[in-house]
Amino acid sequence: MSSISNPKFSRRSFVMGGAALPLLAACGGNGVNSRAAQRLDQRVDAALDFMYQEVPGSEELAFNAAGMLVMPLITEAGFGFGGSYGRGALRIGSATVDYYSAIAGTFGLQIGAQQYAHTLFFMTEVALREFRESAGWAIGADVRYAVINDGGTLGLDTNTLLDPVIALVYGQAGLIVGATLDGTRYSRIIP
Repeated sequence: MSSISNPKFSRRSFVMGGAALPLLAACGGNGVNSRAAQRLDQRVDAALDFMYQEVPGSEELAFNAAGMLVMPLITEAGFGFGGSYGRGALRIGSATVDYYSAIAGTFGLQIGAQQYAHTLFFMTEVALREFRESAGWAIGADVRYAVINDGGTLGLDTNTLLDPVIALVYGQAGLIVGATLDGTRYSRIIP
C-alpha cells in the first residue's frame, strides 16, 4: 500500500498538527480573506451617522478634529468587578487608518450592564501623533468630555476646541447609569 492511501500518524505528527491549528485559526481573523475590517468600517459609519443626527454640534467637532477614534459599540458589565470592551476605527478625514480595541476594568459599587458608543476627537496633530505612536494609550484626566447642554447641543466654544482630546459618549442603552471612559486602554488591532 502506498503511504498516500494509508498515512502513518505518529504522536509527534499529531502534536505538530494540533499545534498548527491555533495558528491557522489566528490567520482567519487577521483581515486576510476576511470581511472583519469591512464590517467594522460599516459599524463606524453607522455610529457616525447616528452621532451627527442625535448630537447637534458633533459634526462641527469632527470637522475641526485632526482625527477621530470611533468606537461604535462598547459593552460594559459589572457586579462588583466590571469591565468593558469594544472595537473601532481611527479616521483621519473620511479614511480609516487603523483599528483599535478599547478595554477597561473597574471595581466598586456597580451592578448591571450597558452598551454605548463613543468618539475621541483628537483636536491637535500632536495629540493624534502621540495616540498613534503609543503602544497602548489610556484615557486620563487630560481628556475633556463633551456633554449636551440644556439647549440640546454640545457646549462648544473656542476654548473647548483647543483641548487636545475631547470624548463624546452617545447612544447609551442598559442598566448602568452613566458611562465613563476613565482608565480605558486603547490598543491597535488587526480585525
